[in-house]
Amino acid sequence: MENQVKTNLIQNIFRIILAIFMIYAGFSHLTFNRLDFQAQVPDWVPLSKDLVVILSGIVEMILGLGLAFWKKERVRFGWALAIFFILVFPGNIAQYMEGKDAFGVLNSDGARLRRLFFQPVLIAWALWSSGAWKAWRASKTEKG
Repeated sequence: MENQVKTNLIQNIFRIILAIFMIYAGFSHLTFNRLDFQAQVPDWVPLSKDLVVILSGIVEMILGLGLAFWKKERVRFGWALAIFFILVFPGNIAQYMEGKDAFGVLNSDGARLRRLFFQPVLIAWALWSSGAWKAWRASKTEKG
């Protein structure tokens, strides 16, 4: 599979928006939203909630920076970000199931439930805007 595919202007705009969002979210993990993000770490995770938040914040910033600036590896960063969104999804489910409030807006079961439906959107956004989906489809066409 190619690591670099041509993306159009709309994909590039959405990729940069997503990258900025990830960098901002990662920074907020380490600073002003640290406690709110701890609410998303399930109790069954065998690490300190604070450590999980710090490490995930660092990963988010790396993924955002790579998605924005490392053109030759953009497809891999798209896949990595999609996988990251899948890996953090159990935390979102746990937050919903346990009724934990966070960020001032996730303060009801309805708000936490709606958030769960946004996760597939983030996965698709990462794959589409990075060209990862296009690269994967091209690799299947070449093999078939």
